[in-house]
Amino acid sequence: MNNETKRSGSSLDRRHLLQAGLAAAFAAPLGALGAQAFAPRAIAPGVDFSEFPLCQAASDGPTLTGAPRKLKLSWNAGAVCLAPLPVAIEHGFFQKQNLDVELVNYSGSTDQLLEAIATGKSDAGLGMALRWLKPLEQGFDVKIAAGTHGGCMRVLTRTDSGVSKLADLKGKIVAVGDLAGPDKNFFSIQLAKLGIDPNKDVDWRAYPGNLLNVAVEKGEVQAFLSSDPLAYLWLKDTQYKEVASNLDGDYRDKSCCIVGLRGSLVREEPQVARAITQALLDAAVFTSQNPTVAAKSFQPYAPKTATLADIEGMVRYHTHHHHPVGEVLKRELKAYADDLKSVQVFKQSTDTAKFAERIYVDVFAV
Repeated sequence: MNNETKRSGSSLDRRHLLQAGLAAAFAAPLGALGAQAFAPRAIAPGVDFSEFPLCQAASDGPTLTGAPRKLKLSWNAGAVCLAPLPVAIEHGFFQKQNLDVELVNYSGSTDQLLEAIATGKSDAGLGMALRWLKPLEQGFDVKIAAGTHGGCMRVLTRTDSGVSKLADLKGKIVAVGDLAGPDKNFFSIQLAKLGIDPNKDVDWRAYPGNLLNVAVEKGEVQAFLSSDPLAYLWLKDTQYKEVASNLDGDYRDKSCCIVGLRGSLVREEPQVARAITQALLDAAVFTSQNPTVAAKSFQPYAPKTATLADIEGMVRYHTHHHHPVGEVLKRELKAYADDLKSVQVFKQSTDTAKFAERIYVDVFAV
């Protein structure tokens, strides 16, 4: 499939969405176990921040003064869609906002991550909306400040499988790394929109994430779901093909990963909450405009089998120029919550408008 065509066809729409949001004002699960801190690397030569016109509307607030504010930000270091984080460290985007940010790689459940943010063990985190929203329905004190990008989840199969479109999964066995994972949630939603009951018409089977391709090679399943970088690297093998991705259809203009902030940080230090969000948006714009540079920043965290060209290809594929805030973000969160209700992930009694209002924050309105 022509990924470049999918991306370029909607870039103006994404730009319009971001500008509207600013004017109105990603993986493996993360958690609180097995934390490993990543020390900031040396700051690269100065970046001309004036090259980011999309961010200027949100940059008019006062800069933090005094000693740099120390913060901990949780991430999944293996998720290539989070490339803007090492970019922000290496190219001074946090420093520009007078922040001293420590990246902490967490392993564990999403509930553990959200609890870590809510209780102050971490100040912020990035993760996938379709993994975070169900735990947030339970009331964690975490506020969503921005989307960060779209694209990184895919349906793969063997080229000779006879599966050529999403509807072909009806009656099939499909391998997933996590039965409650964001990719299963996303493609279940898409199947439901096609009139296929994802809970009855598809047999989902759980396998270790790095062995999903083995399941299809053995004939135990007819397709499998995966995220980048593994999905991208598997697609280099001509025996595999992509059936669908989360850049198909209306979702090409929606973010799949989000920024979550500690609720008490938002309430007590709104300028700090604004600063870290702004730094992440600036780094995302830089990543979209400088994919080769961004790929080099992420390379230390990438699988050893991924070449620099591979990383750059993934950075270009992911929509780092789409990161909604404000009212645009709130609408996306409500739409995802509505979708999750449609596949029985959310409680039918949940008021999705009130839910979106409760979990989002417009840090640029302060």
